[in-house]
Amino acid sequence: MSTLNALNYIDGQWQGAAGGATGESRNPADGSVIGAYAASGVAEARHAIAAARRAFEHSLWAHDARLRQMVLLAWADRLERRAELAALLTQENGKVLAQSRGEMAGAISEIRYYAGLTRHMPGHFMEVEPGAYSATLREAAGVAGLIIPWNAPVVLLIRSLAPALAAGCTVVVKPAHQTAQITTQVLRELAAVESMPRGVLNLVLENGSEVAQELVASNEVDVLSFTGSNLTGQRIMAAAAPTMKKLSLELGGKSSCLVFPDADIGKVAQRLATAATIISGQQCTAARRVLVHASRYEEMKVALKAALSSIVVAPGDTPGAGMGPLIDGESLERVSRDVERALDSCDEVVLRGGRGAGKLANGHFLTPTLVAHADANAFFTQDEIFGPFVVLERFEDEKEAVARANNTVFGLSASVWTADGDRGMRLARALRNGTVWINDHNRLFAEAETGGYRRSGIGRLHGYEGLADFLETKHIFRNAGLV
Repeated sequence: MSTLNALNYIDGQWQGAAGGATGESRNPADGSVIGAYAASGVAEARHAIAAARRAFEHSLWAHDARLRQMVLLAWADRLERRAELAALLTQENGKVLAQSRGEMAGAISEIRYYAGLTRHMPGHFMEVEPGAYSATLREAAGVAGLIIPWNAPVVLLIRSLAPALAAGCTVVVKPAHQTAQITTQVLRELAAVESMPRGVLNLVLENGSEVAQELVASNEVDVLSFTGSNLTGQRIMAAAAPTMKKLSLELGGKSSCLVFPDADIGKVAQRLATAATIISGQQCTAARRVLVHASRYEEMKVALKAALSSIVVAPGDTPGAGMGPLIDGESLERVSRDVERALDSCDEVVLRGGRGAGKLANGHFLTPTLVAHADANAFFTQDEIFGPFVVLERFEDEKEAVARANNTVFGLSASVWTADGDRGMRLARALRNGTVWINDHNRLFAEAETGGYRRSGIGRLHGYEGLADFLETKHIFRNAGLV
């Protein structure tokens, strides 16, 4: 694949950063340079915000639902013809190719889902008394700033960008620098849709945080959508407070998986191993805590160790690979330190992971680790370790299982594994999480709202709630009797 060059897209023009500053895009599997990206700052951010403001106030974008729908559908069609983008996603992000293909397909599906919602925004008009009428409208909130992470850069881009565009917002996208190339290629297909007004879409790349900070603090940005860590989410909330802008924040998680005696331990262990190592464990909904009934605990320990050990760790484009590298050297160092601390203090090391050797030595590889521990308050049980690390815990009954699972500051997702349908629903109601799967983990649908309780964020992705984050509600009262 030839060297790539990711540029900013501001006010309808592809352009570099001021002064020609660039950063390097690298393949996390071997450290090789695959391209360059524009390394921008505050000036480019302000230019993009101004362009988005002009487009919102002076174009038809916010007022023409059919135009928005047709642009979204055309974008989806164009992306569907770019099957090679899955390989680029694997090359830049490191995830295995099957996951990249699934991410691309899911993203295209979500674009079409939101295209369908553009012309069906609920509102109502009614006569409240003779000669007096009341109307409720849902309309675009304004300029939206979208800060996109690197772990699922395409689908998480679409989960904020597609509803923002469907609502009628104009946007400034700020992706993580680690995935600047795939983001740029996906947005090139949107920019190529001729009917989209100039300034509706803006893309600003950077290798620091100046652009993101400007989006958060600017009075000209009406909505801010961010997916990332809880700590960064807290900082965004504080910095955005003076502007009182709408916020949509999907933050961290520490997903618990509750396994009951009637579950098929062998099958569940395989499913949980996959859920724990998706994107090399770098997904906020990854399975991180496995809580097992005491009667099946030892059996699950053996089965889960075997399932995690059998995962092939290799570059994502390797046939049969089940897990690729972590995103970069900084992540590898941080996760490795946290894992080593856990290994030193846990009750039992069931499976000791480690860095890649041999052909994997030049990449950011880390094999899975499984520990067993009784104290649900241990740092490695409570903190989100963003890598292939799993904690095995034991419980005696439903009450203890729920208490353990809810003993966390997070509330993003959880799963329940049981053949008893009533028990599954009972536990799903008791768990304080935005998403609870029963006999599954990490299954997502475009029409299903997802998001977190407590410190896992505010707002929702997917479904109509995802659209609502980019809408404002307006009440209009007309007293016709006075005219």
